[in-house]
Amino acid sequence: MNERRRPATRTDHENFCITEGWAERKRATGKRGTHHVNYEFALPDGRILYTRISHPVDRTGYGPSIWAHILRDQLAVTAEEFWACVEDKVLPDRQELQVPTDTIPVGVIRVLVVEAHIPEAKVKAMTKAEAIQRLADFYTTGQ
Repeated sequence: MNERRRPATRTDHENFCITEGWAERKRATGKRGTHHVNYEFALPDGRILYTRISHPVDRTGYGPSIWAHILRDQLAVTAEEFWACVEDKVLPDRQELQVPTDTIPVGVIRVLVVEAHIPEAKVKAMTKAEAIQRLADFYTTGQ
């Protein structure tokens, strides 16, 4: 999709944020900022993206350099992903994290390694059920 598009505007920027579900950040007083509209978006990997749009949110365009910065560093999308979201309501693929359902809780690992003195490699080789049973044994017998 290398077609030449018009320069992005503040309105396009805000439409992107609204379409993707960014949350508007407000001041501690619960009011909006007077110079910018601030948005934040939590990514599946735990990072939080922040972007700001100068008031007034209108058809004022961005220069190429600042727009490249906004896309790369604030929105973390390509131009194609941005325009697909703004024009066609196609959300960027943010790669949802796949959390294994049968993982040993970190608290269980910590107790088995630090308090029960079981080598970490041995604990990580256990299944979740085995680790929880070993923890129960440790708490009931001290071994």
